[in-house]
Amino acid sequence: MKFVDYTSISIKAGDGGDGCIAFLREKFRPKGGPAGGDGGHGGNVYFQVSSDLSTLSDLNYKKHYFAGDGGNGKGKNMHGKNGEDIFIRVPQGTIVIDSNTKQVIADLVKKDEHYKIASGGNGGFGNARFKTQKITAPRIANNGKKGESLKIDLELKVLADVGLIGLPNAGKSTFISKVSNARPKIADYPFTTLVPNLGIVKYHDYKTFVIADIPGLIKGAASGKGLGNIFLKHVERTKVLVFLIDLNDKDISATFNMLKNELESHDPSLLKKPSLLLLTKSDSIQIEEVSKFKKIKNIESIIVSSISGENIDKAISSTIKLLV
Repeated sequence: MKFVDYTSISIKAGDGGDGCIAFLREKFRPKGGPAGGDGGHGGNVYFQVSSDLSTLSDLNYKKHYFAGDGGNGKGKNMHGKNGEDIFIRVPQGTIVIDSNTKQVIADLVKKDEHYKIASGGNGGFGNARFKTQKITAPRIANNGKKGESLKIDLELKVLADVGLIGLPNAGKSTFISKVSNARPKIADYPFTTLVPNLGIVKYHDYKTFVIADIPGLIKGAASGKGLGNIFLKHVERTKVLVFLIDLNDKDISATFNMLKNELESHDPSLLKKPSLLLLTKSDSIQIEEVSKFKKIKNIESIIVSSISGENIDKAISSTIKLLV
C-alpha cells in the first residue's frame, strides 16, 4: 500500500428535514387541530481513529463525504427520520486542519477516538408546535437547517516513542528488524526505505515501546532535498532520538553535526529530546579501526552490529533508560 501522510477532503453534514403543515381529519374528529410533525435531524460527520490503519491512502481516493439528510415531518404528529451519521476512519496520529484558515481543529492521537467534525442541521418544527390559545389552527412550519460543510486538510504524523535518525544506508532498517517485529525492505543501496516503518520492541517480558525508522536524511533535507523534508515531521512526536552512523563513514563527527543541523532547521525543539548515538556495522571493519573511534561529547555512543548482534541489548537498555 502506498504511504500517504497528507490529503484534503470535503465533508457535508446532513440538512435537517422540513416541518410539516397538517391537520387531523378523522371521522369522529373533523376539527382535530394541527398535527404536522417536526423534521428529522441531519446526520453528523465524525472522524474515527482506527488502529488497523497506518496511512491516509483510503481518503486519497475518496474526496467527498456526505452524511444523510433528515426526513420531512409528516401528518399525525409523525417526526421525520433522522439522517444517518457517517464515520470517516483515520489512522492514529492524524491532524485535522481547516483548509481555509489553516487552523488545527483536532489532533487525533487516542486509540478508537471519535471526533465530531460537522453537525447536522436541526429539523424544522411542524405546525403542531405553533398552536396557541389564540392561534388554534396555525398554517406555518419551519424549514430544516442546513448541515455544516467544511474543507479539511488531513496530516499524519506517526506515533512512536523512539525515532531512528541517520543517512541513507546507515543501517536503520536492519537495526529495527533486529530489535522489533518490523520487517522493512533491506538492500545495499541508499534510499531503500521510502516510508516510515514502525516496530514494537518488547522488554522486561511484558513492557513494550514503539520505534520508527525514519527515511534517510541528507544535507539540505529540511529545505527540500532528498526525502527528509517529507518525513522530518514524523520525528516531532517521538520521545527519544537514536542517531545511527555507519562506522565506515569518513567523518563521523561531521555527519552527526549535519544530522543535528537538519533537525534544528526543521524544529529547534527536536534537539532537546533525549538522544543516543549508535555506530553501526562494526562487523564490516577491523577491530583496530573500531578502537580508534573518538567518542562524541555530550551523547552516549555505542558501537553495534545488527548482523552479529554486538551490543544490541546494550543499545535497547540505554534507550529504555532515556524513555523512563
